[in-house]
Amino acid sequence: MYARLTAEEAANRVEGPLLFLHRTLDVGYNEAVEVEGSDGVVRLGRVATVDNETIVIEVLDDTAGLALSGTRVRFFGESLKFQLGPGILDRVFNGVGKVIDGGPPIAAVKSLSIDGLPIKPTAREAPKDFLETGITAIDLMNSLVRGQKLPLFSGGGLPHDQIAVSIAANARLPSEQGDEFVIVFAGIGVPHESAEYFQREMERSGALERSVLFLNLASDSSAQRLLTPRYALTAAEYLAFHEGKHVLVIMTDMTNYCEALREVSASKGEIPSRKGYPGYMYSDLATLFERAGRIKGLTGTLTQLPILTMPNDDIGHPIPDLSGYITEGQIVLDRDLHRRGIYPPVKVLPSLSRLMKDGTGNKMTDPDHPALADQLYAAYAHAQQARILASVVGEEGLTEVDRKFLQFGQYFESSILGQSGSRTLLESMAEGWKGLKILPQDELHRLSDVQIKKYLSD
Repeated sequence: MYARLTAEEAANRVEGPLLFLHRTLDVGYNEAVEVEGSDGVVRLGRVATVDNETIVIEVLDDTAGLALSGTRVRFFGESLKFQLGPGILDRVFNGVGKVIDGGPPIAAVKSLSIDGLPIKPTAREAPKDFLETGITAIDLMNSLVRGQKLPLFSGGGLPHDQIAVSIAANARLPSEQGDEFVIVFAGIGVPHESAEYFQREMERSGALERSVLFLNLASDSSAQRLLTPRYALTAAEYLAFHEGKHVLVIMTDMTNYCEALREVSASKGEIPSRKGYPGYMYSDLATLFERAGRIKGLTGTLTQLPILTMPNDDIGHPIPDLSGYITEGQIVLDRDLHRRGIYPPVKVLPSLSRLMKDGTGNKMTDPDHPALADQLYAAYAHAQQARILASVVGEEGLTEVDRKFLQFGQYFESSILGQSGSRTLLESMAEGWKGLKILPQDELHRLSDVQIKKYLSD
């Protein structure tokens, strides 16, 4: 369906990525459109808002040079689709699903809506089974489970990009299922340097061979930024639920997504909520995060590891706050650990994986894994209390037991959390048992006598 638009009759104005039209047609929300300007350039877009008088179109390409007079808009009558096929692995796309690696177009076998398909609650299967990332603070202390959505809360200047690339390169399933594991990596609103870093490091490590890479640059339209995670998740759903793969989706940085959401919302003239973000940001994020999971009768799984930077390191900011309500835990990075040269600087005490119990223990990781994680957490919490006490009375004023916990705290941060390369879970557990040998055995209340004798007796 085509409609001729002129400045006097239909097109009101262009504001940033938004084209405002007088409504003369019956169109649907999120309907795909093509905008052809008088300059002959065809731009992809979608219907963002519809009311009785106005249609607002999000233009996904640059609107520079788009004149109101002589503009033609084509309405497709359906939502944006992503053409997908088995050849999407080892390929690089921009934020709206266009190939940018110089290779041939994708030989498509499926055309899927980027908004995903609703999954009946009764068709969902609970997340389970361990997914190894190579990061001790996650694998040992806050294990990631297939089908889970576990965000990483970072801050400006912290090494979340390095962690994201490390996980993409080293994440794996048990060896017998290794060929069925793939990565979908989405860089959202990233600088050119970061985009080049992601692609270069994934090529160097060989991770790109089992990955699909989406790169939305900071210089791209904010409307594109809103679609990048949707294109990435559509590719992940195809791989998981049509190809039977176990997919890990890494999305960084979701804060850039939320900033784009705020920008576009303000351009529409919508009433803002907390800190200027739209009141529907919670439900909008839920439409992304809830696309993780497992479906009964299908072998594939979709696991999400979204990364976001907390403005001013404020975990109570609307972005991490709302993300925490939707997801099943959080991994928190710590600026103080980073200043001390500890990598990865994971702040263990506020970090949490609510589904860890469904992926660890007997027949999943190791029978003693849960007890070891609990004991390390309790001992590190005690060590933090001893540090506070030492700051008041001095280390010489502590009991011998508290001084042991201080020693354990230093070892925990430098040698258990801190790592120079990827570790397997067994290597992480071995480091954990080694650290517990510092402490008196009668202080290890989370371990059984059998475990103490097995791992801690000389």
